[in-house]
Amino acid sequence: MNRNFRYRLLGLSLLVGIAAPGAAIAASDDERLTQLERISNAHGQLLTQLQQQLSDSQRDIDSLRGQIQTNQYQLEQIVERQKIILQQIDELGSKGASSAASTSNTSSASAATTTGATASTSTGAAAASSGNEKQDYDNAVTLALEKKQYDDAITAFQSFVKQYPNSSYQPNANYWLGQLNYNKGKKDDASYYFATVVKNYPKSPKASESMLKVGIIMQEKGEKDKAKAVYQRIISLYANSASAKQAEKRLSAL
Repeated sequence: MNRNFRYRLLGLSLLVGIAAPGAAIAASDDERLTQLERISNAHGQLLTQLQQQLSDSQRDIDSLRGQIQTNQYQLEQIVERQKIILQQIDELGSKGASSAASTSNTSSASAATTTGATASTSTGAAAASSGNEKQDYDNAVTLALEKKQYDDAITAFQSFVKQYPNSSYQPNANYWLGQLNYNKGKKDDASYYFATVVKNYPKSPKASESMLKVGIIMQEKGEKDKAKAVYQRIISLYANSASAKQAEKRLSAL
């Protein structure tokens, strides 16, 4: 009987020895599955973060691309306007001294402008038109000189230039547009209007002043060679004028 008991005890021990590793293996598999789940979740969160970062980066790239396209367009416009200005000055130079003979000095032109400003009225909105050429011009001058409403004055002068293309005030209106834009720091726009006076109204008292302003703007932009060429033409075309004397001083300083 003792022998049978021993055999049973030995068998039970063997069964326990076999079952214990199996339980350990099962427990180990559960831990591994749990770890894998945690790793998978972490990878999922990381992937979501990367996708969000990629989306944000793409949005930033699209924004930068739009800014680059806008800046490129503005640069092209500036270059094109600069070409027009230089072409207008070149065309004026080809006319020679015939324009200079009809040019009065700067002081008389300034006096005429001041007289126009004194006679102006303060009625009407900036872009409104009274249908009267002189009235509309005087209103625009009033906005600039008396009311100091420079943006409205620019709008009024632009409207005047379009509405009265054959007006005798065209040279002064374009000169005003050049000066107002220059005061606002818009030098390319200012050069355009000054060059318009030089090209279209070479006999106007404002022509020599406008050409001088073009040279000054080029000098301020660091385009010394172009500024020299403009100053030399002023001296040639408008000899003995106040603008020519100013051009001589600036030329000697370059």
